[in-house]
Amino acid sequence: MSGQHGLAKVLLLASAAAIVIAPASASAADHILSGSVASASGEKLGGATVSAKLEGSTVTNSVYTDESGNYYFPPMAAGKYKVWAQALSFERALGDVDLSANKQQNLTLTTINDTERRWRQLPGELMVASLPEETADDARIKKIFMNQCTGCHTPSYTLQFRFDEGGWNRIINLMKTVNNRGVPQQGQNNQIIALNQKDLAAYLAKVRGPGESPKIKERARPTGEAARAVWTLYDVPLNQDVGIGTPYQVNDGTNWALGTPSYLMMIMHDGGMDLDGNLWFTSNAFNKNVSLGRIDAKTGDVKHFRVNRNDGRAANTHGLTRDNEGNFWFDVDTGRRGLGKMDPKTEKITVYQSPNNMSPLGGAVTLDVDGKGMVWASSPDGVLRFDPKEEKFTEFKSKASKRANGTSITYGAAGDRDGNGWWAQMGWDTIGKADMTTGTTVEIKLPELKSEMDKLSPEQIAAYDKVTDLSIGNPLPWGQGPRRMGTDKNADVLWVGNSWGSSFARIDTKTNAVTMVPFPDKAMQAYHIHVDSKHNVWGNLWTNDQVVKYDPSTAKWTTFEMPVRGSESRHISVYERDGTTKVVLPTYRSHQMFVLTLRSEADIAAVKAQAAR
Repeated sequence: MSGQHGLAKVLLLASAAAIVIAPASASAADHILSGSVASASGEKLGGATVSAKLEGSTVTNSVYTDESGNYYFPPMAAGKYKVWAQALSFERALGDVDLSANKQQNLTLTTINDTERRWRQLPGELMVASLPEETADDARIKKIFMNQCTGCHTPSYTLQFRFDEGGWNRIINLMKTVNNRGVPQQGQNNQIIALNQKDLAAYLAKVRGPGESPKIKERARPTGEAARAVWTLYDVPLNQDVGIGTPYQVNDGTNWALGTPSYLMMIMHDGGMDLDGNLWFTSNAFNKNVSLGRIDAKTGDVKHFRVNRNDGRAANTHGLTRDNEGNFWFDVDTGRRGLGKMDPKTEKITVYQSPNNMSPLGGAVTLDVDGKGMVWASSPDGVLRFDPKEEKFTEFKSKASKRANGTSITYGAAGDRDGNGWWAQMGWDTIGKADMTTGTTVEIKLPELKSEMDKLSPEQIAAYDKVTDLSIGNPLPWGQGPRRMGTDKNADVLWVGNSWGSSFARIDTKTNAVTMVPFPDKAMQAYHIHVDSKHNVWGNLWTNDQVVKYDPSTAKWTTFEMPVRGSESRHISVYERDGTTKVVLPTYRSHQMFVLTLRSEADIAAVKAQAAR
């Protein structure tokens, strides 16, 4: 551990450019849009997704039908709305509603008979669940696909296309030589992909080639708590420096028939909600003007903030967290990646740099505020703690950042209620702990996936002994892949999302004991975790268009279906106030900020009564 040192501090005033968007704010004349969704045969469809968007607005609301096929939006302002309903294996139904009073709009869905069009609708985990794994070889190579071909995009982006074996080989030749931002790496060649390329290309040509597609696996539509949820989607402007000129994502995922969008021109990465209910996001793209953005939750107006980089561009940002006083903390690359603070009230940005004898912020930067008010942030070779009152950094190093089989930089970082810090080395399945009592670093190893090792012959396992490039997006087939994490600030528990292991890891922050909690579906891949005040563990499944809630007291899972395809959410945060729980997610590919609002049965009864007036 390095001691605390002096601080290079730079104050930057935020320059801002507002993007005015047609308002969709609430008013005293708000009305209830309700109705039913049925199939062409007259069957009432429960769990269907119904969405409404005011003309000229960038805000979309989505709800679900109940067991009787009925839906109820929260109160919405008067105006002309586009309304649509969707369910897997059905065509989208469209309607136009003039909401000048309470209004009923019934919609009818017709069945899709074309298998390829049904396939294109699917979220990532259903595509993966539909891939065959009956033989040992199929199961082995399917796991290689999941680990190696979803490191920088969802499986639905890849699997929505068809290629013959030669075509898949050309794609694999590209993928094994570029990083997760699509940048070619000179002289590098992903060794695990190269080791399995022949079998992988043959498998993909079999399942998504010229022949017949696999039989599509079905899943139940949302019911209960998941079907009472309301999603509010805020469109976020794209990176205009690219020069294409499209202000918003053309395929924003809201029309499932269009499949998974590309992420060209993306800006947004992490996001959160301030104490006034407005939304904030970081900008992880190099551009001229945007380091941070704020969305007015009532109107959808977007305001951009810039931190100067030493080359004249706007400094890019990545991680984001909020402290109890309402300040946002984020990493910012002004030339050497430092720690930024945004005061939403004054719109003042302050940047703090760690001393030159310490590491800068780095890795896949994640931030958290511990129970003592200290800010924890990833560094390439460990984690940094920042004391906001003393304005000092303390550095904790990983036990090892380089080993014979590769290099593993820090991914997730978190702080617990006792003030200890935690971080993940994704490529090596290790969790680091900064023990503030002893001032030392502890390393915790997650268990290997024995079920995956059992699929391999001794010769196949031995082949991986020669791999020397393990890293964030290049795991062994039996790797867990610990990513972003979250601590329970009301208990002594750290929760870690394991992307490759399809699980949560529960770590006792006192004893360091590890318990693995598998997901209900092995196609689910975790990204980030936030724990609410009732100990519920929330996780975004970045490849699945889903959010999960796990109640440790009952071991009960609730899965919330997102109303878009190809969302690729990489960050989650939960806000509880005035008896309402809201979950905030930026979506990388659809380029929207999502707010999930939970509704109780009493809430539904209230809107039903208002709709009947």
